[in-house]
Amino acid sequence: MVYLTRRERFNAAHKLWVDSWSEEKNQTMFGKCSNKNWHGHNYDLFVTVKGKPDPVTGFIVDVKQLSKLIKSSIVDKVDHSNLNLDVDFIPEGMQPTTENLVILFWQQLEPLLEGCQLHCIKLYETENIFAEYYGE
Repeated sequence: MVYLTRRERFNAAHKLWVDSWSEEKNQTMFGKCSNKNWHGHNYDLFVTVKGKPDPVTGFIVDVKQLSKLIKSSIVDKVDHSNLNLDVDFIPEGMQPTTENLVILFWQQLEPLLEGCQLHCIKLYETENIFAEYYGE
């Protein structure tokens, strides 16, 4: 089995906030991420697929096509957006945390892949914080 990873980048704003909590409780739980005027990140998205190389091309997937799929199903929808307000596949009221985003990204991309399997979605929010998802 061969694993191939494609990186894409995007920028987005969000805030972490629970409406039923006080400002103090939100600040205690989420810190700077609870800024009521939002904040942003420069995200790095890593998509890893797996498969066996085609005997003719040597590819498990055409990486240009993989990039197009990632962009059309995820990046084009989240780049320069407000993750709390603008993205149709993020349910209203769901915290747009890195942990939730990797699951949602998987759900967007996995049904579109042909000839290979999705192995991992890894999303860096900062250079020190990232989440990985390997499916159910």
